[in-house]
Amino acid sequence: MLQFGLIGAAGYIAPRHMKAIKETGNNLAVALDANDSIGIMDSYFPQSSFYTELEQFDKHAEMLRRKESPLDFISICTPNYLHDAHIRLAMRNQAHAICEKPLVLNPQTLDHLEALEKETNRKLYTILQLRHHPSIMALKKRYEKTPDDTILDIDLTYITSRGRWYDVSWKGDISKSGGLPANIGIHFFDMLTWIFGAPQESIVHINNDHLASGLLTLKKARVRWFLSTDARSLPEELRQKGIPTLRTITIEGEKVEFSNGFKDLHTVSYEHILDGRGFGIKDARTSVETAFSIRNATPIGVKGEFHPFLLPWRRVV
Repeated sequence: MLQFGLIGAAGYIAPRHMKAIKETGNNLAVALDANDSIGIMDSYFPQSSFYTELEQFDKHAEMLRRKESPLDFISICTPNYLHDAHIRLAMRNQAHAICEKPLVLNPQTLDHLEALEKETNRKLYTILQLRHHPSIMALKKRYEKTPDDTILDIDLTYITSRGRWYDVSWKGDISKSGGLPANIGIHFFDMLTWIFGAPQESIVHINNDHLASGLLTLKKARVRWFLSTDARSLPEELRQKGIPTLRTITIEGEKVEFSNGFKDLHTVSYEHILDGRGFGIKDARTSVETAFSIRNATPIGVKGEFHPFLLPWRRVV
């Protein structure tokens, strides 16, 4: 039974990590979050130590190490801008790190973390759960043997309505979240580059607090992508039905269905990590670089080859 620590235990994604730790037969020894609304732990690890201050968590991890019962892994579910610091804390405590996406916001940080892996002889893993999704795995198998000169037309649409709280939270602060491309687009950029190859060119049409869209040319595909947290972006029929989210990918006009099958992907990710087959810095680099490039690009406006969902916004943005 391996010993885990968890930083960011009160967040949205943390229960999936708790579930994965439990379902892989391991123990959560200590958890941390500035927010003490943490009753969810009773469902998984009621005996786990819990702290609201980083210094207390760090001290506990050091105590375990000195008692020769060190943490084997520290899982990180904190806001994006804190990932780097918490990864370093894990490795300083001689633990491997498992970090949510985006791994970091700046690609240069990945170079520093690679050096830290060598210094500490510890590994940094990330959760790229879409790579374990059966539909996405089938998609990769389907297209990996296509000729190198294949260029597929793909539309990616992801609209997830958010209330006013979003702007007040760290997610609404681009310096902390990396904006929509890093915060909600990173999953899809990773998945698409994993299947269709490295980016060749990137054009950004719009990138603001609630809407981002552009054209990403990959080795085997041209991807018109559209990300939004604004409910007004939803098709009228969905708004009338009160459906707050739209997530679609079409390839050459054919819709790819992957709405279901997400429930246990974190557990699958943990199984691969514990078997030594987890995704690391090298795997995460392309999506981190892609999101960083989009964030720092100058949008050209709604012109040229743009995603069809941008048309109603042509006179607005």
